[in-house]
Amino acid sequence: MRLPGSPLDGDYAGAVMPSTSPPRRRSSIAGYRAAGLVLGLIALAAAVVLGWPQLLDLQRAPLVAQAISFRLPVAIGATAIMLLLLIPVLASRKARAVLGMTTLVIAIFVASTAAVLVDRGLGSPVAGSDSPESINILSWNTRGDAPGSPSVAELAVEVGADVVVLPETTEELGVEIAAQMSEAGSPMWVHTHTVDEDYKATSTTLLISPDLGDYEVVTDRGDTSTLPTVIAVPVDGDGPTIIAAHPVSPTPGNMSAWNADLEWLAQQCLSNTIMAGDFNSTLDHLSGLGVDDSSQLGACADAALATGNGSVGTWTAGVPPLLGANIDRVMATSEWSVTGFEVLLSRDMAGSDHRPVFAQLTPSSSG
Repeated sequence: MRLPGSPLDGDYAGAVMPSTSPPRRRSSIAGYRAAGLVLGLIALAAAVVLGWPQLLDLQRAPLVAQAISFRLPVAIGATAIMLLLLIPVLASRKARAVLGMTTLVIAIFVASTAAVLVDRGLGSPVAGSDSPESINILSWNTRGDAPGSPSVAELAVEVGADVVVLPETTEELGVEIAAQMSEAGSPMWVHTHTVDEDYKATSTTLLISPDLGDYEVVTDRGDTSTLPTVIAVPVDGDGPTIIAAHPVSPTPGNMSAWNADLEWLAQQCLSNTIMAGDFNSTLDHLSGLGVDDSSQLGACADAALATGNGSVGTWTAGVPPLLGANIDRVMATSEWSVTGFEVLLSRDMAGSDHRPVFAQLTPSSSG
């Protein structure tokens, strides 16, 4: 027992008691880092879904399918976000703890997206050869006859088309185009499949040169769900099957039909087949639908990808090519090699919202 006023009291009064709680600053930084980890993982999940949805088999899933249709615009938006985040990240330790991982993930996403676009091809038109065995194909969604027959016929003659695939084009316009091409020395047979006469967009027209032999349309193999596809086979069995394709677009209400259309088209792309048209799908969407690594849809390989044009947008016409979606295409089985290709930008003001696509196919020695 100590009496009040004892000298020992002063010793106790002046003593400093040790703290039992950790420094507040260290606790705060740990909290910031935890929040940064959560945000970074969310950013990583979004980057995987948008950058490589095939990894999770989400490339044709609702919302994802729409988001991945425009890779470059998404990458540009991500770059803008990254630059905005860099300002606080570089200026503040706390911000770096919270936003550093997210900024890094976005940077990796942008770089990987750029690599994919470059790998698929930023645009390199390939002029066709003069081989007499080659087949020249022109594909153009006319948006309900919008460009008019003179514009389509002139372009078809200009590229020396043997096959003209015209989604959203009526039989009436197809006949006019064929007549004008005939006057220019390039006669054509006209094959049209129409779902509803009152809506021009529900017609698909296929023009085939008599030089390829006689063709007939077959209907016993089924059809795409909403918008029609035309399948023409050589009457004597000598020559490629030619398919004018038009699956429905992947709007929220049509996702099941769109998936079914693409799967059906994959089944039609068998041996010795040429398929062209408005596929309403990018190369990302087609992932998993090819029979092997060299094909994108059934046994068919994409001509744009084969020639370094896989990132060139065909829709919407009028916007810079790399900002658009590459959905109009020409495809063929291994019996054919791509010897010419171009997304034709010269018709951007012709009236359609799609760009025409030209491809030249030549019999392949490995076919």
